[in-house]
Amino acid sequence: MKEKKMGFLRGQMGNILLFIWLVAFSWLCSSANASVGYDHKAIVINGKRRILISGSIHYPRSTPEMWPDLIQKAKDGGLDVIQTYVFWNGHEPTQGKFNFQDNYDLVKFIKLVHQAGLYVHLRIGPYVCAEWNFGGFPVWLKFVPGIAFRTDNGPFKAAMQKFTSMIVNMMKAERLFETQGGPIILAQIENEYGPTEWEIGAPGKAYTKWAAQMAVGLNTGVPWVMCKQEDTPDPLIDACNGYYCENYKPNKVYKPKLWTEAWTGWYTEFGGAVPHRPAEDMAFGVARFIQNGGAFINYYMYHGGTNFGRTAGGPFIATSYDYDAPLDEYGLIRPKWAHLRDLHKAIKACEPALVETDPAVTSLGKSQEAHVFRGKSGACAAFLANYDTKSTVRVSFNNLPYDLPAWSISVLPDCKTVVYNTAKVGAPNSLVQMTPVVKGFSWASFNEETASSSSTGTFSLEGLREQISLTWDKTDYLWYMTDITIGSNEGFVKNGQLPVLTIFSAGHALHVFVNGQLAGSTYGSLANPKLTFSQKINLRVGINKLAILSVAVGLPNVGLHFETWNAGVLGPVTLRGVNSGTWDMSKWKWSYKIGLKGESLNLHTVSGSSSVEWRQGALLAKKQPMTWYKTTFNAPGGHAPFALDMNTMGKGQVWVNGRSIGRHWPAYKAHGNCAPCNYAGIFDENKCRSNCGEASQRWYHVPRSWLNPTGNLLVVFEEWGGDPSGISLVLRTRGGQ
Repeated sequence: MKEKKMGFLRGQMGNILLFIWLVAFSWLCSSANASVGYDHKAIVINGKRRILISGSIHYPRSTPEMWPDLIQKAKDGGLDVIQTYVFWNGHEPTQGKFNFQDNYDLVKFIKLVHQAGLYVHLRIGPYVCAEWNFGGFPVWLKFVPGIAFRTDNGPFKAAMQKFTSMIVNMMKAERLFETQGGPIILAQIENEYGPTEWEIGAPGKAYTKWAAQMAVGLNTGVPWVMCKQEDTPDPLIDACNGYYCENYKPNKVYKPKLWTEAWTGWYTEFGGAVPHRPAEDMAFGVARFIQNGGAFINYYMYHGGTNFGRTAGGPFIATSYDYDAPLDEYGLIRPKWAHLRDLHKAIKACEPALVETDPAVTSLGKSQEAHVFRGKSGACAAFLANYDTKSTVRVSFNNLPYDLPAWSISVLPDCKTVVYNTAKVGAPNSLVQMTPVVKGFSWASFNEETASSSSTGTFSLEGLREQISLTWDKTDYLWYMTDITIGSNEGFVKNGQLPVLTIFSAGHALHVFVNGQLAGSTYGSLANPKLTFSQKINLRVGINKLAILSVAVGLPNVGLHFETWNAGVLGPVTLRGVNSGTWDMSKWKWSYKIGLKGESLNLHTVSGSSSVEWRQGALLAKKQPMTWYKTTFNAPGGHAPFALDMNTMGKGQVWVNGRSIGRHWPAYKAHGNCAPCNYAGIFDENKCRSNCGEASQRWYHVPRSWLNPTGNLLVVFEEWGGDPSGISLVLRTRGGQ
C-alpha cells in the first residue's frame, strides 16, 4: 500500500513539474513575441512607440457590476490604459488571511479591462496614499515588532516584499502581463516617495534603491515606474504627479515623460467646500504636456467612486471620492468626459509625428508659442498655445491667421487645420438631478447605551491609552470611563459654580457623558484633527460616572512615519474648580470598551436587527443622539443609480442590506471660498469650490447591485441626533440644460 502511495505521489510530482515546465515554456514563447520597453520618446509596445492616454479607476471604489460600464466608457472616451492601485489593507485585512472577492477581485477587474481591449498600469505600491485609510497599509502592520514604515527597516521591507511578490506572482499565474499576452504594460513600486526620502535622508535613499532592485528582481517583463521620485534608479522610469507637468523632465535623457497623476479635481473633506476643476483647464494642462514631448498621461481620477465602509482616510475624508472626474461618482458622464474625448482624438491624430521627433518651439507673440513636430516621414503636427489668461490673440503660423482664446492650445494634426481647441467646450453642460423615489420611510429606533465599567467587554487599565492600539481600527469607537467622586464639602456644591472638565484628544471627535447624560461633543478637522473639550459639567455629591466616546474618522494616509501618529484621548484630562484647584485625572484608573453595543449585536444586519426590540410610532426616538434607526424599502426599477439624501442627519454610519455605504456627516457644513470660477489661469484645489455653508456631502451612493427587488434593510447609526424623517432614496440622472 505504501509503495502504491509513493508511486502515486511520484506521478503527481511529475505532473506538477510538467505543468511548471509548460508554463515556463509558454512564458518564453510569449516573451519572444511580446515586449514592453521605452525610449526617450515613448513607451514601446511590441516594437511600436505609443502616446498613451490612461485613466485611474480604483476597483474597490465601485462594484463588479459597475466595472464593465466604467471600462467601456473609458474606452469610448479615448483611453488606452486603465490605471489602478493595489489596496493591501483590503486584500490582507488580517495578517495571513486574504480577500480577493467581490469589489476586491483584482484579477477579474484586470481581465475585464483586457476584454475591452485596453492596457493596465498596475500601481502595486503597496503604499498608495489615495486618501485611503492608512494609505493602504493594513493596521496590523503597525504592530509588527520593530517596524518603521517606508524606510530602510528590515521588518517593513520583509512585509512589503512578501505582499508585492504575491501580487506579481498572482498576475503571472493568470498570465496578465503584456509579455504573457495580458494587458499589464507598466507596474509601479512605492508611491510619491521623493518628499519622504528627502526628510528621512540616507535611510530613505537606501530604501529607494532596495525597492527598485526588489521590483526589478520580480521579472515582470514590463517596465517599473516610481512617481515623484527624482532619483529613481535605472532601469525604472520616474514620473510626475500634479495639476500641471509640462515642465517635468525625466532624470535620464533616455527615459520618456510620464505623467502618472493628472489631477482632474481634488478630494472632498468633511467640513470643506467641494473642489471642481474646469474642463477647459484640464484639457489645457494635458495638451501643454503633450506639446512639450509628453508620452503618457493618466487622469487621476477618471472615475473616483465611493469610499465604502470605513475605507476613507485622511482623517476627515468624505465618503464620496467623486474627484470631479470625467465619470462622476455614480459612473455617469460629465461634460468634461466629452471635452477630453475630443482632445484624445486630436492627440491620436498627431501621434505619428509625436513619436518620431522632438518639438521645435517658436514664439508667436508675448505669451504665445508654436510647438511643431515634423518627422522624417513627412508627418507634421503643431500645437499653438496662448498663455494669456485674459485675452484672445490672433497669431500668424505658416503664413495663416489663427485666433487663440485665452489660456488655450489649438491642435493641428497636419500643421494646418485646427481640429481642437482646449477652451472651446463643444459638449453641452449637464444638469444633475436627484429625484426622490422613496421617501417617508417607516422608521424604528433603538437607543445605543452609554457604556459603563460593568458593561460586557469592558476592561481596566492605569492611565489613558491610545485608541488604535486598543481597537486595531476594527471600529471607529472607543469608550474611556472613570469615576469622579465628589465630597459634600466641595465648594461648588454650595456656591453653584460648576467645575470645568477639560479633555485634550489626538482626535478626531468625541462625545462626553456624565451620569449617562450627554454633556457635549466636539470634533477636529483635516487641517487639525486634534481637539479640546472644555465645558462646565454638572456633578453631584457621591460617585459620578464619566464616559467619553472617542470617535475616529479615518486613519492618516500620508506623512512622515504616519504609523506613529495617534488617535483618541491622550490627555491631560482635568477637572478645574474643586477645592484643591485642579485634578489631573490622566493617570487615574480608566475602564475601556471597544465599539458600540449596536455593533456587537450586528444591528446593521437582518439577523442582528431582529435580536432586539425596536421602538416605533409614538415611541420612536426623534432627534436624539446615539440612536440606531432601521427601515425597509422596495427598489424602484430602471437603471439610473441610487443615492440616499441624508441632509437632515448629523453624523454616523449607514448600511444597506448589511453592507456599509460609509460614514455620513452632513451636519459638518462646508467652509471656504466659493467665489465664481474662471477656467483661465493656474488652478489649485482652492480655486473653484462649491457647497459653502451647506453639507460637504449630502448624497450617499447606494449601488443597485446591493439591492433586492423588495424588503431592503436600511440601518443608520446617528451620533448627533438627526431627523430620519427627512431621509429619502433618490435617482441620480444627468440631463442637458
